[in-house]
Amino acid sequence: MAAHVRTERDSMGALEVPVEAYYGASTQRAVLNFPISDLRFPPRFIRALGLIKRAAAEVNRELGLLDAHLADAIAGAAQEVADNKLDAHFVLDIFQTGSGTSTNMNANEVIANRASELLGGVRGAKRLVHPNDHVNLGQSSNDVIPTAIHLSALVAVKDDLAPALERLRGALAHQAQAFWPIIKTGRTHLQDATPIRLGQEFEGYAGQVERALARVRRAQDELSEVALGGTAVGTGINTHPEFAARVCAKLSAGTGLRLRETTGHFQAQSTLDNAVEAHGALNTVAVSLMKIANDIRWLGSGPRAGIGELALPEVQPGSSIMPGKVNPVIAESLCMVCAQVMGHHTAITVAGQSGNFEINVMMPIVAYDLLQSITLLGRAADNFARQCVEGLKATPRGPELVERGLAVCTALVPKIGYDASAEIAKEAAKTGRTVREVARERTTLSEQELTELLDPEKMVVPGLGGGPAGG
Repeated sequence: MAAHVRTERDSMGALEVPVEAYYGASTQRAVLNFPISDLRFPPRFIRALGLIKRAAAEVNRELGLLDAHLADAIAGAAQEVADNKLDAHFVLDIFQTGSGTSTNMNANEVIANRASELLGGVRGAKRLVHPNDHVNLGQSSNDVIPTAIHLSALVAVKDDLAPALERLRGALAHQAQAFWPIIKTGRTHLQDATPIRLGQEFEGYAGQVERALARVRRAQDELSEVALGGTAVGTGINTHPEFAARVCAKLSAGTGLRLRETTGHFQAQSTLDNAVEAHGALNTVAVSLMKIANDIRWLGSGPRAGIGELALPEVQPGSSIMPGKVNPVIAESLCMVCAQVMGHHTAITVAGQSGNFEINVMMPIVAYDLLQSITLLGRAADNFARQCVEGLKATPRGPELVERGLAVCTALVPKIGYDASAEIAKEAAKTGRTVREVARERTTLSEQELTELLDPEKMVVPGLGGGPAGG
């Protein structure tokens, strides 16, 4: 009967691991130590680890620190990790050692065993490549894991979040143009306010997303600074002085991103301030998107007993008991994502302040939450643009109610004063008549003057022009 386990060794001694596993004893100890959850590092983080290990092997070869045949095998195995071909062998729980050392060793052991195979050897205690001496050369978990956090987050923003926000911004800007002719009643404090163009409301939403993109770009700049080169405590012990800069150059060239070695290794090593700052931008993006999603679902409420100024795309039945009911489910989905991101920000804030002296001890949860926030926001923003915003239609409800709005009396103030205008509004509210009808009786304004003063077109012209931004 074939054996189901093999013996591996680390500095603590021998341990049995599954025979098919590429990982070794250190990883197996962590499997046994942390049976906490079903949360694992996402593939994008594993890819970042592979890219870092490959670049490190190549740089160590160039610096003459690693034999060429070993370096090439390590680089080849690390590329398989980067290509996510070995994800099944990254088995550790997120809730593990706070530095992520277990996952760094998981990567080192997987790459060492696979590289040994590439050299014609075998997995296990007799492998030809050592996980610490060769794969981890010039590195520490304490600088590799935060670097992998930054690199994976940068890739996620570039590939997922930035394109999604750009699509949403474009969809909102398009609707701002399409809705520009529509004048409706504005609302402040959930009460009627002076008229506004529906296009102006959407110009505001597009402006929020435009600024969200700017915040994300600033977050990318924060994340481009990496801790690699500091090794254990920031002093760079056991690494070549050119190692980090060279690895950053390779990673930048390979990903199209800009990574730079930090100019302050002691702060980079002992904190996750860059990640906290970057997620702060994501938290603000979530706040913006929730405001937009809530506004749109409220504007589409009804269709008869609500505001009903927008018709949202009907994507699925809304009730198991009420026939014909359709709910704003795409907006609701986005709002839940935003709530999740806000929760992540609390976790990352707490984790970020959990640095004790020369190291932060909550790196894995920051990695998980940061990447999940980016992924969720990207997918939800793209879905919201595609399945909701791009299909929005305006109803006649908004323009129909403008003439009955009470706040239009604001336009009378320059002629008759605030107090007289307020009395007109109060009487109109009490009697159900329009401001125009009451003003005819209570003022000496002519019909022509009332028509000019209460013209909604004149009430929606911004101080610096009347067209939508960029149009």
